[in-house]
Amino acid sequence: MAQENTGSPGKSKKLIIAVIVVIIIAGVAGFFYYQKYFTPNVTANQEYLYIHTNATYADVFKTIRDKGIVKDSSSFNAAAQGMNYPTRVKPGRYHLEEGMTNRRLINMLASGAQEAVALSFHNLRQKTDFAGFVSKKLEPDSASIIHLLDSAQFVSQYGFTPNNVYAVFIPNTYDIYWNTSPEKFFKRMYANYQSFWTADRKQRASEINLSPVQVSILASIVDAEALHDDEMPTIAGLYLNRLKKGMKLESDPTVIFALHDFTIKRVLKRYLSTDSPYNTYLHTGLPPGPVMMPSVNALDAVLDYRKSDYIYMCAKEDFSGYHNFATNVADHLANAHKYQKALDARHIKK
Repeated sequence: MAQENTGSPGKSKKLIIAVIVVIIIAGVAGFFYYQKYFTPNVTANQEYLYIHTNATYADVFKTIRDKGIVKDSSSFNAAAQGMNYPTRVKPGRYHLEEGMTNRRLINMLASGAQEAVALSFHNLRQKTDFAGFVSKKLEPDSASIIHLLDSAQFVSQYGFTPNNVYAVFIPNTYDIYWNTSPEKFFKRMYANYQSFWTADRKQRASEINLSPVQVSILASIVDAEALHDDEMPTIAGLYLNRLKKGMKLESDPTVIFALHDFTIKRVLKRYLSTDSPYNTYLHTGLPPGPVMMPSVNALDAVLDYRKSDYIYMCAKEDFSGYHNFATNVADHLANAHKYQKALDARHIKK
């Protein structure tokens, strides 16, 4: 009896074709999947991607597209949708590397793995200068920073006034996230201020009858007077002598600060009557706040002041940046005459 043929060449051929089609479809799908997630896509056009606080995915995608951050914005968008990134947008400053894939870029953005800003500052004269400098490095604008520093309600929580709050900023380099709010930025600076004012520094301040804020105010005057750091302890000692004696500090930088004219090179007699609590020719004791951001060297110069009997000083007539010091009026007037004569010789009137 003949065996029954259960198959047919036609059915086998159709099966083979179907398998081939599935393989092709899978290959094409795999290719597009790989292209969407794993093909290098980030360009070298931008070093950083900045995503602002409260930015939406539409904002982020527009920036990426408009700045040419990726070669293929369509594949980035498809990958972002596939990875649910539109619901996970986080603000920050993100470091871009040429050749990053969409998947790697999106994982970085969605996880908030931003790169901190190395914020380095020193010797900035006024709060407004400082706020302007910070606003160029971080997201908050200068107006929001100044508003916070001028808020008596806010700064009083930390033991400051709007006049002396500038003392909280200790010159250094800080790693800070770009989208840090003004409030969090201040808290970070205050934490560093507390770390700076160790028990040892507080003890040395107490020994000269000054609070940490008062040390900062005096240090700002010392820093403004001294062109050379090695002279700071002597200048600090001189001003401490005047404070102990109840004498007016009679510091030129405080008059310049009161006038807010920092182009002045020669403090004339008419300037000395400027009506301001910062004018130490009119008012005894320290001014209500720093006249500039004091350096760490100036702060430590006040705490480690050089003992002397000096109560007068005048810039040297050689314009070296150093000073002639005196213990009495007669010697001081002689020093002042030499300096004034040198100014006249150079036709410096202001």
